[in-house]
Amino acid sequence: MTKVWFITGASRGLGRAFTEAALADGDRVVAAARNVDPIEDLTEKHPGRLVPLRLDVSDRQGVFRAVEQAAAAFGRLDVVVNNAGALLYGMVEEATEEQIRAHMDVNFFGAVWVAQAVVPHLRAQGGGRLLQVTSMGSGGGMATVGFYGAGKAALDSVSEALAMEVEGFGIKVTIVQMGGYNTGLFTAGTTNTEPQAPYQHLRAEMEAMWGDAVAPEPETAAPVLMELARLADPPRRLIVGSQSFDHVLEMDRVQADLYRSWEHLSRLAPG
Repeated sequence: MTKVWFITGASRGLGRAFTEAALADGDRVVAAARNVDPIEDLTEKHPGRLVPLRLDVSDRQGVFRAVEQAAAAFGRLDVVVNNAGALLYGMVEEATEEQIRAHMDVNFFGAVWVAQAVVPHLRAQGGGRLLQVTSMGSGGGMATVGFYGAGKAALDSVSEALAMEVEGFGIKVTIVQMGGYNTGLFTAGTTNTEPQAPYQHLRAEMEAMWGDAVAPEPETAAPVLMELARLADPPRRLIVGSQSFDHVLEMDRVQADLYRSWEHLSRLAPG
């Protein structure tokens, strides 16, 4: 049975890769993005199966209108991929209030607006899938990308709650914790803070750590998403990427060791 997908941030990177994979599988897609011009070629290549939709996820009313259009396009929504996102790059002290709020409006609130808008449709039709794209790094903060991690961590947490709330309606929520892919996030999707001198050395260290290694192409992650959409009982969380999986396990081990090293202090309190 063919599925109807609603994918945000569909014009580039992971969103485009997911869109192409769904179309290649014979499914239909409503592809939403601020600028849909880059997917005009897909519209021409798949006539009648791809509907481009201009959408700024930070506009809550706009999101609700867009979801109504998306549901009407093919009569239902089977798989919703909450993928739209951006990157605020810089130290916590350097970021302006405007930058922080704009970042969270897209990476956290935008995803929440999409979830709020699609759940009534999925509930009314008796079920569906909601894939919340977050990050393998959302379990802890890291210098220069602290706000990116914060937005994804917040989305992780609210998605866990949402999964519990909607499971009884036949709606399956999966937190898709992506590894590093060549998505253009560090170029077209990035807002940079104004560097401050005290952080010059740390910034150089972080840039050296990121290095020049070429990340895998987004289409290499698409088969994972396609398989998730097919599973009758999908996981609530999934790390996407072999190297990322190993890295997260190691981070969890280090964190557990840290907790145990201070267990004596934790146990001074009865709560």
